[in-house]
Amino acid sequence: MKKLESSLTNMVLVLVSVAVVMGCVLAYVNHLTSKPIEEQKQKALTEGIKTVMSNPQAVIAKTDTLCQKDAKGKDQTFIIYQVQNERQEMLGTAVESTTMGFGGNLKVLVGFDAEGTIVGYTLREHSETPGLGAKADQWFQKGQKGNIIGKNPGKAPLDVKPEKGGQGDVDAITASTITTRAFLKAVNQAYDAYTKQSVAATTGATQQNH
Repeated sequence: MKKLESSLTNMVLVLVSVAVVMGCVLAYVNHLTSKPIEEQKQKALTEGIKTVMSNPQAVIAKTDTLCQKDAKGKDQTFIIYQVQNERQEMLGTAVESTTMGFGGNLKVLVGFDAEGTIVGYTLREHSETPGLGAKADQWFQKGQKGNIIGKNPGKAPLDVKPEKGGQGDVDAITASTITTRAFLKAVNQAYDAYTKQSVAATTGATQQNH
């Protein structure tokens, strides 16, 4: 077999061939893994909905997306899930809200009942310092120091106590006021999205009746 001449053209052809082969391999691997990854995400969401609604039979009845800009003009996206039980009775609303924490995005899923009271929450994603993320996932649960379960942000926005620079009554995570503020902001924003969705749904129903 004749040896290829060492030329720029041949080198380019070899590199292009390798790139094409590698691209095909990566596409095939992505095809194989995309479905399991999506199934895992869906499973995590399903379990999260059951957790934040405090009901093992909770299922998603409807999904909406709310897009708006924050005070700084940055785009925000909230995913709103209408949740019902096994008898198709409405349990409430779960809202996925994202804010910037100490190390990156902090994504929280919050469950509200029909009156806007917090039923439960879970962290969907975080980039906080190792240990702080896990602590935030427990710190604000019922019976814990920073308990927010049973509170209604519509009556008073959630905030840390005055000694931590806030005007609320929530105990901040020890040595992590930034993560606490980010978490509470996410929950308050989730409530705001919940109320806007509720108003939109009521307005739509009223218009249909007329």
